[in-house]
Amino acid sequence: MLALQLFKEFFKVGAFTFGGGYAMISIVKTTLVDKHKWIAEKEFWDSIAIAQALPGVFAINMALYTGYKINGKLGAASAILGAVCPSLIIIMLIASFFQNINEFQTVKDIFSGIRPCVIALILAPGLTMLKKAVPTKYTFIFPLAACVLVCLGVSPIYIIIFAILFGIFAAKQVIKKAQTIESQEEKEETK
Repeated sequence: MLALQLFKEFFKVGAFTFGGGYAMISIVKTTLVDKHKWIAEKEFWDSIAIAQALPGVFAINMALYTGYKINGKLGAASAILGAVCPSLIIIMLIASFFQNINEFQTVKDIFSGIRPCVIALILAPGLTMLKKAVPTKYTFIFPLAACVLVCLGVSPIYIIIFAILFGIFAAKQVIKKAQTIESQEEKEETK
């Protein structure tokens, strides 16, 4: 039953979200966190980071991850199908009935009208994430350095590989530091 409900909710998201995966963030949050309370808000924002890090389409990654967290493999499959089906149906209908749809002025006008809405749908969760972010010097230095390196002609692949390796190294250092503090506290307690 939960799998069917996940399918329905992601079908609605897929049917009424224009502009790609980032435009769906606020709708998915409203559905999963606020309306159904299937996952906690912090866990939702963490799932966005994970969905961004995975290869592939963000909307599918988001459906996969949150569906899996909520209802396991069946939930993941249901959420993905729900997110994909509206676009698939629309594309099939357009391909079946309209040839050269881009030539119609009405279609051009519709897409021109949708653009500002898409920008707002992407901007809203971005601002929410910015409010919840804990800024450090690294949140400014690393993106700026990445932009400079790309502008200098360094391949983004090398930048991503470096960022992954640096992240692993930094995480190990944080864990090592936490273990050292923990062992010192244990020694002080035994005294």
